Amino acid sequence: MPAAKFICPDGQRVGITDCLRSCPQRCMFLPTLRAVANSLDRKLSEPTVTELIAGTRETYLKKTTDYAVDPASVLYALHGQAVHSINERHTQGNILSEERLKDDITSGQFDLFGKILDADDGVLGDLKVTSSFKLMKALGIYKAKVDTGEVYKSGVKKGLPKFRSELRFDGVRDLLDWAIQLNYYRMLLERAGFKVNRMYIQALCRDSGLRIAAERGITKSVYIIPINKISDHWLTRYFQHKAKALRDAIESNTLPPVCSFRERWNDKKCFGYCAARENCPHAQSLIKEANDDERLIA
Repeated sequence: MPAAKFICPDGQRVGITDCLRSCPQRCMFLPTLRAVANSLDRKLSEPTVTELIAGTRETYLKKTTDYAVDPASVLYALHGQAVHSINERHTQGNILSEERLKDDITSGQFDLFGKILDADDGVLGDLKVTSSFKLMKALGIYKAKVDTGEVYKSGVKKGLPKFRSELRFDGVRDLLDWAIQLNYYRMLLERAGFKVNRMYIQALCRDSGLRIAAERGITKSVYIIPINKISDHWLTRYFQHKAKALRDAIESNTLPPVCSFRERWNDKKCFGYCAARENCPHAQSLIKEANDDERLIA
């Protein structure tokens, strides 16, 4: 089911319909709130590619429980939708855009396919609006500690060597979820009779130009990132497993196991990025533990 409530700036929760109907002091323009509400109202009953890539517990809770969202937290998603709409309006010629394809496992809506980079009409592209942190990981950029050859002259570190941080650009690219998503779109296109020759992500950095982005080695606002092919056999087994786990949980009304460490971003997602975290025992346990620690320190 879609999100049922908005979280107001003062922390109160109000039904989305009630919010749109009447509010004494809106936190945003009404059209903006309507756009947020529409983006949350997913009408597809079958799981999509992006829903299956997410943790099974997260998707289960979003589909079976009422949850509340802060409208401000959805604005970046609206930015992404705007970028998609802008591109879709300029797909004249040999370019397909925003077509939903499905098989007996799931469905997915690819962004762009055709002559989107050069004369090759078999290029599949996906549009992302993301952070410099995510881009840093996706491009294989990391910070390494380098010995300066100096030592601390005083203080608790006296005699210890001094280090400085330097950016390295030869790390492992962390873009598995993007690669899985785009490769499954490739499979759906190929099963529909299209030949996909290459795949790319066009990533728009939403904090481009800020100092934090430069410190992470992100110096451009847009990056074109090539995506390698993943085995069709592996993809099919992966999505069959995820779809079955979700279907079994819904049919038996059983909470799935905790999302994997990767799926919950080393628990970071549980604290502020999973919309259904209020209904997840694991997330609530982490939040309670963190709050208890803060009270002990205070």
